[in-house]
Amino acid sequence: MSDIDLDGTARLIRSRIIETSHASGMPHLGSCLSLVDILVAAYFKVLRIDPAHPLDPNRDRFILSKGHGAPALYQILALRGFFNTAMLDNYGADGSLFGEHPCTPDLLPGIEAATGSLGHGLPIALGMALAGRIQKRAYRVMAVLGDGECNEGSVWEAAMVAAAQCLDRVMVIVDANGWQATDRSASITGGASLAAKFRAFGWDARDIDGHDSRALVALMSAPPSGRPVALIAHTVKGKGVSFMEDDNNWHYRSPPAQEVAAAQAELGVL
Repeated sequence: MSDIDLDGTARLIRSRIIETSHASGMPHLGSCLSLVDILVAAYFKVLRIDPAHPLDPNRDRFILSKGHGAPALYQILALRGFFNTAMLDNYGADGSLFGEHPCTPDLLPGIEAATGSLGHGLPIALGMALAGRIQKRAYRVMAVLGDGECNEGSVWEAAMVAAAQCLDRVMVIVDANGWQATDRSASITGGASLAAKFRAFGWDARDIDGHDSRALVALMSAPPSGRPVALIAHTVKGKGVSFMEDDNNWHYRSPPAQEVAAAQAELGVL
């Protein structure tokens, strides 16, 4: 997909997420918007996937460990052709496959794991990577975590195992938007560098602008180096809409119609 407009695609996805939030009363809007550029880079430029064969045993795997970002993932999967975009019209309705967190993978093509219980995505990714090694398959496994999620001890238990087993086909991208549910991440667990922490656990880790699509593509596409990789993607919660950016109220509220219109005008998508 060499001709894809990454920034334009990201604006479109943000607009659709905002519309869905308005229509359904969906929370976690700010957390979804911070994630979009990471997803666009991964799904349109990096991951080896085929929507026509979603269970290809050689496909790359993507785990959205911060499961409350699912509305962003749904929009990406629809745009990539895993299912019809019109299916998202019943997001959050009774009986819908589209809930606030990803459903089980046997129900929705493109979903690799039901997530949202924070701290579980990286251990799942490790299991998939170990299975690939045993089966002599060359697929890579990518897991997106939130910076608040990195409070979970299971993240660091998995990080130790990944380094000890030299699982260099595992990549973590931390959506580091600086917020947790009730306060800034630095106020709750301190402001120490996550990149330094991952390096201390034996990972190849670095900081990156989480809204720089081209830099994301370059680092996500880099060949395995013998160690698992962690990209600490510094993002802005509510990215793309001035009155939502860095405002933690958008972890909980959804926009009325006039705010949808204002947001879409800023995004240039009407």
